[in-house]
Amino acid sequence: MKRGHQVTMKEIAKKLNVSVSTVSRALKDSPELHPDTKKRIVEMAKSMNYQPNLLAQSLRISRSKVLGVIVPELESHFFSSNISGIQDTAYKRGYNVMICQSNESYVQEISNIRVLVASQVDGLLISLSRETKNYQHLQDLYDREIPFIMFDRVTEEIPVSRVTVDDEHGAYQVTHHLLEQGCRKIAFISGPQDLYISKKRKEGYLKALAEYGISEKDSRVYISDLNQESNRQIAYKILEEEDRADAIFAMIDPVAVDVMLILKEKGIRIPEEIALAGFTNNPTSAVVEPALTTVSQPGYEMGQIAANHLLDQLDDIVSDEPQSFVLGTTLIPRNSTLKVK
Repeated sequence: MKRGHQVTMKEIAKKLNVSVSTVSRALKDSPELHPDTKKRIVEMAKSMNYQPNLLAQSLRISRSKVLGVIVPELESHFFSSNISGIQDTAYKRGYNVMICQSNESYVQEISNIRVLVASQVDGLLISLSRETKNYQHLQDLYDREIPFIMFDRVTEEIPVSRVTVDDEHGAYQVTHHLLEQGCRKIAFISGPQDLYISKKRKEGYLKALAEYGISEKDSRVYISDLNQESNRQIAYKILEEEDRADAIFAMIDPVAVDVMLILKEKGIRIPEEIALAGFTNNPTSAVVEPALTTVSQPGYEMGQIAANHLLDQLDDIVSDEPQSFVLGTTLIPRNSTLKVK
């Protein structure tokens, strides 16, 4: 072991093949554990020269009563809903909230975490930026035993609790709906492939195609940076294809709206010539013309669940063992796809 390395409860747990919460209870001399189990853990902790993490202890004992929240953007209706759910839940349980925006920047996300930890928040709720592909900053939090969970934009590489929507099923619902409308050449505009939601929504899209006998090699997947310029370029590319798509499914509503503007610019009738659908049910999706078919996801409820679970961990109501909460989605068919009247 490296000189100066501070052994964590997670390393002890891994050595003994037990949960972190079991190690924690053993080191607190909990009467709930079998004496032999407790003895084995205490002896291992001594042999590994375990020293309690004073920062982690101070976060649990000398509470600041503040939670830190990091979101990719504040302007997004979905993330605003997340924040509302987090704030309402935190206030009901006697906590305040500090909110940071990463602006979809990996570097700024790291900076946000440093600022919030330095501010001695009791725990963190994190939704990852579009640029985040390296997770060492999250591993560092985990190794330091600083409580945090992830929501919506998550990674499976760090063993902490996460709250997501059923992105795969939501995308399946949209694609299946387009197929039911008679579309067979469905283009899917995805986000960066490192994003968890991009992977899951693509899986749902491909699953629906497969049920109609359309193989992955015959699918039409386009990767966008999810900014206006990238969305517009992809829309033009789709329209220039010789075997042009008869439907476009955009991974999020703002992408679909950008595409809609290009379709109108080119005089293409929606949905008669090309059907169009999005995902997230942004407020604009109901007021554009034609109204956009989309998928509703419970952003406020996601925030509530994320905040409650983190606070339950802080209060030792639940264990620190990672849990996955997956919330359902609802298809909202509107005129942008309804070819069959």
